[in-house]
Amino acid sequence: MRTPVDQPIYLDYQATTPLDGRVLDAMLPYLAGTFGNPSSIHEFGFAAAEAVDRARAKIAAGLGAERREIIFTSGATEANNLALKGLAAAAAPRRHHLVASATEHPAVLEPLETLARAGFDITLLEVDQDGLPDLDRLAAVVDERTLVVSVAAANSEIGTIPPLRAIADICHAQGALLHTDAAQAVGKIPLDVDREGVDLLSVSAHKLYGPKGVGALFVRHEHRPKLRPLLDGGGQEQGLRSGTLNVPAIVGFGAAIELAGEKLPQEARRLAHLRDRLRDALTQER
Repeated sequence: MRTPVDQPIYLDYQATTPLDGRVLDAMLPYLAGTFGNPSSIHEFGFAAAEAVDRARAKIAAGLGAERREIIFTSGATEANNLALKGLAAAAAPRRHHLVASATEHPAVLEPLETLARAGFDITLLEVDQDGLPDLDRLAAVVDERTLVVSVAAANSEIGTIPPLRAIADICHAQGALLHTDAAQAVGKIPLDVDREGVDLLSVSAHKLYGPKGVGALFVRHEHRPKLRPLLDGGGQEQGLRSGTLNVPAIVGFGAAIELAGEKLPQEARRLAHLRDRLRDALTQER
């Protein structure tokens, strides 16, 4: 029998977080009693659709977005694929160039590899010793051919936070869009899509004490016609992501992002303190 000292300590929050008990409480009614399909036009469906709409509003508020700009997906991987492949599928022939940081998550790099095999030009930017892309180099490679630049809002390995606003300005000067994989940033640092100039943003609920299997893609409303869906079917999510919505998970996602926003300032200070204690202990001379 293990004593408390023998219990393993979980330090892999970068990969996933435990489900917050308050998030589970919010989800439970939609796992049993309120079970309707939100696309159904009857009382059961309306109740589920209202729950989805409330969650969508919470997620939009957490990102500084509008409700109509939030498209639910199965997670940030699907959102990244929808952003990059969806833009490429709808792009004008002259916009055949995509750019990303070389240190992006595989959920960005592998879709770009697929697009490269389909004939798109891909540029991967090397980063400096701090893990940041060189803005002068970025400005040199982004031109009138560039469709989108993808740079993570926080690097999944070392936590580097790039200057998204400056990157957005470089993109927009050439008519290109900025996509950011924000799976490691939302709920941990202040993030506002208007302030940062972001056009598309991917997020997963399970990185911020929400359930696995649900995420979202923010698409600035004026760019929605530039995006082609990956899935064909019932036309859910404004025609951009067909499939019956995972109502309990979406409700949990909304609860998680709301809770994260409420505790963001104090949580950032708490985590910084723990980080410093760990670093100091590991580097202390013996």
